[in-house]
Amino acid sequence: MDEKEDKGFVLKDRRKISLEDTEPEEGTREGGEKAEAEEPKEKPGGSSSEQDEGRWALPEVTFSTLVFSFSSSALVHLGEIPEPESQAQRVDLPLAKQVIDTLGLLQEKTKGNLEKEEEQLLRSVLYDLRLRYIQKSGK
Repeated sequence: MDEKEDKGFVLKDRRKISLEDTEPEEGTREGGEKAEAEEPKEKPGGSSSEQDEGRWALPEVTFSTLVFSFSSSALVHLGEIPEPESQAQRVDLPLAKQVIDTLGLLQEKTKGNLEKEEEQLLRSVLYDLRLRYIQKSGK
């Protein structure tokens, strides 16, 4: 038997698991491997995960928060509200249309399965976004 067949293979998981891991750190090699092994540094006043959870307190995931998330994205692309990171206001009508169309698809696919309040929210958000899109595009 060949020596290569006996050795097998090694699997390395390089997925990002936290917001802090999304940007390359100093001392990292191509492919995301660290040049030196480092111990995670604990932040004063508790573990880093406890502080991250407090700092990144997110709303409960519901149908309404999903609709508001899409709505916020569309408003950013329509130039109605500034981008969260740069605070710049830019108009990108093709992206705004895609988000609005996605909400329309969500409305179509969930028809008959939503609570009355959820259906009304989606309907009113879509109406408002479509109106704003038409105004911006001059159609």
